[in-house]
Amino acid sequence: MFEIIYLLMHKKTLTAKELADQFEVSPRTIYRDIDTLCEAGIPIYTTKGKGGGIRLVDSYILNKSILSEKEQEEILSSLYGLHAVSGDTEQVLSKLSGLFNKTSPSWIEVDLSQWGADDSGKYQLLRTAILQQRVIVFDYYNSYGQFSRRRVEPLQLWFKHKTWYLRAYCTDKEAVRLFKLTRMKRLEQLEDIFEECPLLRTDGLLPDPPSRQTPSIQLVLRIDASQAYRVFDEFEEEQITKEQDGSWLVTVEYPEDEWVYGYLMSYGPYAEVLAPAHIRDILKERLQLAANRYL
Repeated sequence: MFEIIYLLMHKKTLTAKELADQFEVSPRTIYRDIDTLCEAGIPIYTTKGKGGGIRLVDSYILNKSILSEKEQEEILSSLYGLHAVSGDTEQVLSKLSGLFNKTSPSWIEVDLSQWGADDSGKYQLLRTAILQQRVIVFDYYNSYGQFSRRRVEPLQLWFKHKTWYLRAYCTDKEAVRLFKLTRMKRLEQLEDIFEECPLLRTDGLLPDPPSRQTPSIQLVLRIDASQAYRVFDEFEEEQITKEQDGSWLVTVEYPEDEWVYGYLMSYGPYAEVLAPAHIRDILKERLQLAANRYL
């Protein structure tokens, strides 16, 4: 009977014979089901003649739904965004769009791949491994450039500060770790199934990102006015002060590691470290070594 309602929402009008063929029953059985639905308060009516048939009163499902119109729109929007990582929500979207009598929203497009690359396969593999509790293996390069082959039990995809991480139990380290997706190569899903410990999903056990495992330093930077697009992309408003000459004074706290040295050097001649002094010395040495390659 639910399927009859669902079909009527999509097809609007169907004959008893069409429904009988669909469910492999007699038209008399269909009429009996229609009577039962009407007695239950479902407003279905029939019309005779050409173009007639069995019809559901327009917008009934929407009016009787336990979800408000706003909640229906939020559900469809969420599923539409989730399509970027799942790749298999089209059927659900189609069914719920019919149930709510709404078209899928198109105000947002989510694309997780890098420019010129298609990473959708990686997200779908990880999603399947998490939901089916399959062990995965991959090559990983940490922030110090060290390479290792990892075997992990994936728990959760985690988005933090413009970057996707995989939260997983590393069987080698025997601990929960975060792995940056862009550093994961040659990803494979194994047939091995793991038994998940519920405690590992507790928010309180969520480990800090790798960057927080290194002591932090406070940097004071002067960045050229031409780099405004990067300044506002990469720093919070309260960290930025505009100087009289148009340049930007930025005060920010970062972990002192290889990443921060490379990040500061990425500004080339358009940024200067004002403090601390030892960072200036490190960058001088590295820039000199880089320059020597071209001399």
